[in-house]
Amino acid sequence: MPTNKILKLWVGQRLALPAPTGCAFLKATFLAGIIAATVQAAGAAAFANFITARDGKLYDGNQEFRFISWNIPNLLIIEDYLAWDAPNDWRLPDEFELTDALATVRQLGGTVVRSYSIPIQRADEDASVPKYVRGLGEYNEAGFRTLDLALKLANEQHIRLILPLINNWPWQGGRGEFEKWRGKPKDAFWTDPQIIADFEAMVRQVLTRTNTLTGVRYRDDPAILCWETGNELRGPSTWTKAIAAFIKSLDTNHLVMDGYDGGIRPEVLAMPEVDIVTTHHYPDAHNAKTIAAQIREDARLVHGKKAYIAGEFGFVPTDAMRDAMQAIMESPMSGGLLWSLRFRNRDGGFYWHSEPDGANLYKAFHWPPSPVGDPYDETKLLAAVRADAFAIRGLPPPEIPIPAAPGLLPISDPGAISWQGSVGAKTYQVERAPAKDGPWTRIVSNVDEAFTQYRPQFSDETVPAGKWYYRVCAQNDAGKSAPSRVVGPVAAQLATLVDEMADFSKTSARASGWKLVNRNCRVAKEDIHRAAGSAGDTLVYELPSAIETFRVFAFFEKTAAPIKFSISSDGHAFREIQAGMENDSHGPGDYGYWQPVRFQSTDLSGGRFLKLELTGDTQIARIEIAHRALTP
Repeated sequence: MPTNKILKLWVGQRLALPAPTGCAFLKATFLAGIIAATVQAAGAAAFANFITARDGKLYDGNQEFRFISWNIPNLLIIEDYLAWDAPNDWRLPDEFELTDALATVRQLGGTVVRSYSIPIQRADEDASVPKYVRGLGEYNEAGFRTLDLALKLANEQHIRLILPLINNWPWQGGRGEFEKWRGKPKDAFWTDPQIIADFEAMVRQVLTRTNTLTGVRYRDDPAILCWETGNELRGPSTWTKAIAAFIKSLDTNHLVMDGYDGGIRPEVLAMPEVDIVTTHHYPDAHNAKTIAAQIREDARLVHGKKAYIAGEFGFVPTDAMRDAMQAIMESPMSGGLLWSLRFRNRDGGFYWHSEPDGANLYKAFHWPPSPVGDPYDETKLLAAVRADAFAIRGLPPPEIPIPAAPGLLPISDPGAISWQGSVGAKTYQVERAPAKDGPWTRIVSNVDEAFTQYRPQFSDETVPAGKWYYRVCAQNDAGKSAPSRVVGPVAAQLATLVDEMADFSKTSARASGWKLVNRNCRVAKEDIHRAAGSAGDTLVYELPSAIETFRVFAFFEKTAAPIKFSISSDGHAFREIQAGMENDSHGPGDYGYWQPVRFQSTDLSGGRFLKLELTGDTQIARIEIAHRALTP
């Protein structure tokens, strides 16, 4: 009899009995506590079965388990925290973000998420970077509590996780750190007994950890599809065999996937310690085969020997991606995982990640797709992914439901309004009212939350002077959500013109060689709308009332060059004004970041026109100009 039926029967019988007293009461209370704990633990795991492997296939119980789904590299730690004033690029995801990630995959038809590897502290990072492993035997509890939360939510969203244990590359910390900690040479990770023992100690720490939210040990949690020995490893098969055996000695429930990068190894296909093999597929100048052809070839080689997953594929046009997914569905393999998906940001909008290896074109995908993703055909690709993700499971794609109400964030300035978006929402409607209960006026109806990156999503540029209340609704083809919570009253003394530099429609004049740019975004904090100019180029803005303050956000590839500012009452006679210049750079990092510089002034004395003049090569990312709000 299933445990939940036993518990219901026991509870029903207990309700029918007289209330116990004395020792009997203590025993009953103790037993009730045990039952409650059992119920809590059972409720934490939504899956009836661990995934198993036999005859080269994966199974959920007696049902073959197949999938088209996603890599989410930020699932364990966010490497894309690129807000202008962020102290570094890293932060741990919170419950809203992880829920959004997993619910998004579910709406896309996916049933599996592969994370990046366990984050490890690098020698060039300080303690403010919240990596999970800080040194030999040193573990960051806050980091692992994030994985606790991810597993709890994975059970709730019915998503299986593939968890790589170590990274071959240094981006989030990897095997090289173990070598540095012991003062050993490169590649000692694969053969040095002490380093192998160090890594095994970390593996033991992970597999035997008890989830602080569910009470379930990781090795007993069926939300984990498998442990992957690592991400894109290039070690010998002897290491793979030893580590896979060690994992199996600690965890008899979960499968082990060989994280080798370099093709299918025949000796691994013969290893009983390994259950799954994987390959990664991107454009390769040394391999003339298409991704689809290579997947089919690998699937034939593996067929009947091991379960096989295309663990990563991407950076090719939509037709080639569709061919790859077709190859996965038609081949005797278990599934494939696209690279990659980024989820919503708790501060509003999405996290962004340009792919340096993606021909300076591809970015991580977002759902729903946005016109912002048109250069890499996001809309067509995600439609194909969703169709195939359900088809491989033998299901038609269900209708996308009306989105839930968004979460409107606190508002201190009508020029900076943000919200936590809703899964499946295409656009948002912002409403304003003079009182908490209305009447409500729609001030914008089609805000795309992907339009801005790490900035407020909306500025109420026409707000009249006074105190106002705001709410937001989410929309898609199925309809409009209930409104968000109401935020207010918000005092409006100033209205703010915001120019995201997507075009020049908000300028009243410009001179010389300005160009709009939307490539090479990683070095510019992922800002996808920028205006590039050189010395002597000017922009002029006209405001409906006297300018009070302004801020200009700019990027410099090399030396930061001052910008000259001047104001005018009539648009003809300008007088130069002083502005502060603050360099917010934290260094070039792994991506060669440009210098982000913020110009601002609050000491203005009249004038409705603002002119900017460049003194060197500059890319303007955003301009904010606050002026007196007009009387209603």
